[in-house]
Amino acid sequence: MALAAERPLASPQPSPMKFFEAATAYQKTAALKAALELDVFTAIAEGASNPAQIAQKTGAAERGVRILCDFLTINGMLSKDQGAYSLTPDSELFLNRKSQAYLGDCIHFLTNPKSKLAFDHLTESVRRGSCALDYDTVSHEDSVWIDFARSMMAMMFPMAQATASLLRLSDEKGTKVLDIAASHGIFGISVAKRHPRAHVVALDWPSVLELTKENATKFGVGDRVSTIAGDAFAVDFGGDYDAILLPNFLHHFDPTGCETMLAKCKQALRPGGCVAIVEFVPNDDRITPPASAAFPMTMLAQTAAGDAYTLAEFHRMLSASGFETPEAYPLLPTEHLLIVAKRK
Repeated sequence: MALAAERPLASPQPSPMKFFEAATAYQKTAALKAALELDVFTAIAEGASNPAQIAQKTGAAERGVRILCDFLTINGMLSKDQGAYSLTPDSELFLNRKSQAYLGDCIHFLTNPKSKLAFDHLTESVRRGSCALDYDTVSHEDSVWIDFARSMMAMMFPMAQATASLLRLSDEKGTKVLDIAASHGIFGISVAKRHPRAHVVALDWPSVLELTKENATKFGVGDRVSTIAGDAFAVDFGGDYDAILLPNFLHHFDPTGCETMLAKCKQALRPGGCVAIVEFVPNDDRITPPASAAFPMTMLAQTAAGDAYTLAEFHRMLSASGFETPEAYPLLPTEHLLIVAKRK
């Protein structure tokens, strides 16, 4: 019997779904924020499974809980079986308040009104090629960074620990480390925890540094953390540092600003000292990997000239600022890279 000729696969039909999903994406943010504020995920983790039980634990209306939980299920944040809701592995780990990896507090920074307002004016930002609003969060002591410091430490914790483990610092003598834009302080704190003879100098705005010092004391390294308050481009760093940490900082500036900061760091390092940069780093195609490649949109909306830079661009900026060829390490499971370069 003759075999039937293979038919080419039909091309997918055009669909408006991507448009509708993008146009209504704000609903997902609002639903997640509501669930976190009501502690829905924690209520389910503690045994509430149907709308009536969840409503009783959260103090919300049963109808509201049912609709919210169905919406969360549709969007992959809950599971549902025969009317009973349960947590997914991701929500169990990251959205249950009783989990040590709880990230729910990040919602306060990620949905900060100023950040959302910047995106309401995105059309004008695209026209300008710069933030359309009259403020730039890196040019003054903006309260948004207090929100960041209070809410984002849990998200940064795994990256900070990985960074501390990858830095090659000597434990035979006291080492001196500068943590620029220290914020919650977890990067410098992680270095101090891993290296008992290290002294960390945390640099940030004065009000933010109060939280940095609180966290350093809480982690048992308060006696080895001192501070410098002010604008990183303006204040005196001091010198003779073994390492300078630049976690999630350089993306706020254009290449000239980055090179200015890196050159200042070089002058503050001892011979053989290094900078340790933690950033989203897109591939050269600038559309992969997804989170890193999408990050420039945040910088367009919220800064005067910030961007996410490719590894090749970091090579160029570091070389121009007096550093050797850098080494890059993935900070899994995130898309961030640690870029380490010694001063020439």
